[in-house]
Amino acid sequence: MGFPKSIETLVNEFMKYPGVGRKTAERFVFYTINKMDKESTKNVAEALVNMKDNINHCKVCNNLTDDEICFVCSDPKRDESTILIVESPKDVFSIEETADYKGLYHVLNGVLSPADGVGPEEINIKSLWDRVTNKKVSEIIIATSSTQEGETTALYIKRVLKDLDITVSRIGYGVPVGLNLEYADNLTLSKAIENRKKL
Repeated sequence: MGFPKSIETLVNEFMKYPGVGRKTAERFVFYTINKMDKESTKNVAEALVNMKDNINHCKVCNNLTDDEICFVCSDPKRDESTILIVESPKDVFSIEETADYKGLYHVLNGVLSPADGVGPEEINIKSLWDRVTNKKVSEIIIATSSTQEGETTALYIKRVLKDLDITVSRIGYGVPVGLNLEYADNLTLSKAIENRKKL
């Protein structure tokens, strides 16, 4: 005999999260039933809806924000001559935790993957060209992951920018090959940016 419909529905919803299989989803559901009171459960549901209603992509760099412009782009103390290109907003928050990088960001929301049909139009690259030509940018630091797709994306960006008077560098390999930035510790991220190399 299966679970009641309301439990099964919630199990299936939790399973939509990356890395959450059926057993983990069931644990989440039974924790909610047995350990959370109605008020706490309501707070979680409201927080989820509130997040979906209020989180936007920054109009400048594509980072996540609850305003039109994110906390980095709206900070007048940031170095506007440097843009660090990352795959996802999570990478921005990971790098910001190091408190070492003082420039701006550009969030791609993905990487090029021809095998999966992901080309330049499917990720946030076009707005980068606008930023580079309209601002006094002297260096682009590419911090895509060291996977095949991340490397392909880095080479594509370098090729497109080759005729501009801009230094294009790649983060150093304190970051292990194949590792996404969000899983790297603060010291590793700091050293990777510090030891970047010109492409």
